[in-house]
Amino acid sequence: MAAFEYQALDDRGRTVRGVITGDAPRQIRQSLREQGLTPLRVVGVRDDVPTKGKPALGGGRIRESELALITRQFATLVASGLTIEESLQGLIRQTEAHRLKTILSGVRSMVMEGHSLANAIAAYPSAFPNIYRASVDAGEQSGRLDIILERLADFTEARQGLRQRISLALIYPSILLLMSLAIIFFLFTYVVPKVVRVFEDTGQTLPLLTRSFIAITDFLQSYGIWLFAGIAILLAGFYLLFRQGAPRMWLHRNLLHVPWLRRTIRGINTTRMARTLSIMVGSGVPLLTAMDAASAVVNNLAIRQGLRKARDEVAEGVTLNRALDRTGFFPPILIQMVSSGEASGRLEEMLEKTAITQERELETRLEVMVSLFQPLMILIMGGIVLMIVLAILLPIFDINQLIG
Repeated sequence: MAAFEYQALDDRGRTVRGVITGDAPRQIRQSLREQGLTPLRVVGVRDDVPTKGKPALGGGRIRESELALITRQFATLVASGLTIEESLQGLIRQTEAHRLKTILSGVRSMVMEGHSLANAIAAYPSAFPNIYRASVDAGEQSGRLDIILERLADFTEARQGLRQRISLALIYPSILLLMSLAIIFFLFTYVVPKVVRVFEDTGQTLPLLTRSFIAITDFLQSYGIWLFAGIAILLAGFYLLFRQGAPRMWLHRNLLHVPWLRRTIRGINTTRMARTLSIMVGSGVPLLTAMDAASAVVNNLAIRQGLRKARDEVAEGVTLNRALDRTGFFPPILIQMVSSGEASGRLEEMLEKTAITQERELETRLEVMVSLFQPLMILIMGGIVLMIVLAILLPIFDINQLIG
């Protein structure tokens, strides 16, 4: 039996989509009619497997939160004694997302046809990272698939947890920044003009600060829309530019020299690399293959390039700790822990400890940055409000002096 993705109309004329198993499209159509549905399209999920020059119809990416959830569920089902086919069927039944259900059905279909689970996962590279294929392959060959899946579940949950904590740490500063910009724009375009224009009718020479604010408000009222449009176009241009290989490499390399960002970027990528190497080395994956997968999860292109050079050096016989040290991108604690792990034969354990240490240090640094950002924004906003108040009060003082 194979998996088929169908699209049909129900008795109310609404479009219904889903995944169903059967022997042939003709059987699927007959089964849909028996359910009171009018089949519009029936496509074999295996026909959607990515091939060269042909995108996958039922493929696509899986969100990291979804991947963490199904990995834990899959590990639990396999550890309970169910076969891979039965475990995949259980995942399909309890999955509500159509895209995820289609991908899992495609994997199950390949397993039922005799393919290994690793090969079935490899058919969907956009959905499952390289660490999945390599770790599952090692688990199938060693007969420890349940243990490997448990480790993969821990890995995906830890990675998802780190991403969530970073996102949550950045939400508050982002909202505060946007609100501050909105308030400043409102003050300059609505409040200041109404108050300051009163003094223009007096015929007196206004203070420099007041005249400057009037010029700013005039500019924003006349060209504010064009200014924001220009900024949006400029940001879009930079976004498209730095998606290209060479400019993106230049940007990533120079970000590593920014004092406030350097340690944060290195901490994030070191955590990703160490966790990936730990799970793969512990799963019995060869070190060179593990380093290939670790370089794929590193976001910074300069660090990724350095890790690939380190991989080539390890292939030539250089120890892992020395190869990583030569890149100049990784913190001394990682180098020392890797050296200790290689000497004691506990490389997996040392890498995991390094990842945990770097993750805690990263969270502490983010908390400090957020705690500093709040008073900084308050000072900036207070300074701007003070300047606006002075721009309004200075002409009043001048009028009082003239009267006096």
